[in-house]
Amino acid sequence: MRGTKLEADVINYNAGISACEKCGQWQRALALLSDMWEATLEPSVISYNAGASACGKSGQWQRALALLSEVREARLEPDVISYIAAICACERCGQWRHPLSLLSEMRECHVETDDVSYNVCATAYERSTRNSAGFPGYLGIGLSRFRVCCEALCE
Repeated sequence: MRGTKLEADVINYNAGISACEKCGQWQRALALLSDMWEATLEPSVISYNAGASACGKSGQWQRALALLSEVREARLEPDVISYIAAICACERCGQWRHPLSLLSEMRECHVETDDVSYNVCATAYERSTRNSAGFPGYLGIGLSRFRVCCEALCE
């Protein structure tokens, strides 16, 4: 087997980007995404999702949002994981308005929203306002009621 050269494919790159996410190496994750294009490999939605997650876990919420835009520019369809990665990135940095607009966009694009997406938005709001009580608990409403409120705001 010595001397056998393996060619990297999208799956190999995705694994590398995911590994970068787990080690907090967001710059290297973005470099691997760029390397994919140079190797004439088209990143998949999974590639972008892993990159956005790596950025989000490192506090790079703007870059995570930029990667969500790149998914669309590449004529790929963002999935629920694409949006959750971007929403979580914003949440980690206390950005609550962006997650609400992303929820709205999910609905417009017919991407299923779930309790995770609403709960992350609630946490983002809580962090941004520095409430000591949980939100939506702070408002005295449950998550299902908060979901209805978010849906109304997103329309």
